[in-house]
Amino acid sequence: MVTIRADEISKIIRERIQQYNTEVKIVNTSTVLQVGDGIARIYGLDEVMAGELVEFEEGTVGIALNLESKNVGVVLMGDGLLIQEGSSVKATGIIAQIPEIDVYRKKLELARVLVLMLMILISTARVLVSTDSLTPNLNR
Repeated sequence: MVTIRADEISKIIRERIQQYNTEVKIVNTSTVLQVGDGIARIYGLDEVMAGELVEFEEGTVGIALNLESKNVGVVLMGDGLLIQEGSSVKATGIIAQIPEIDVYRKKLELARVLVLMLMILISTARVLVSTDSLTPNLNR
């Protein structure tokens, strides 16, 4: 017969208590009321912000745009074919944004310079053509 000593049991319990994680994560979850044409109506996302990303239980992501008192209108960022009435959706706490990347800014600046150079070239060509018509043609 195996004997268990009280000090062994209390040691195991103490170790388990020390390893216990008391962190609580609050997730804002809700229910789909209606879905169609790339829009989902959600009930219960009380704390969602305009432009916040939401995630549906089957993985589709959407952006909360129409914040009404009873429901939230979400634009789906995927086909959403598996989203059904009653499906779960959760707020992510992340606001949708387009990051400003230096490469794009540099390309835009380069495009502006090229357009300016093209405009200067066109206006120079117009001046040359107009002065060319004033010069008499001596080969006639």
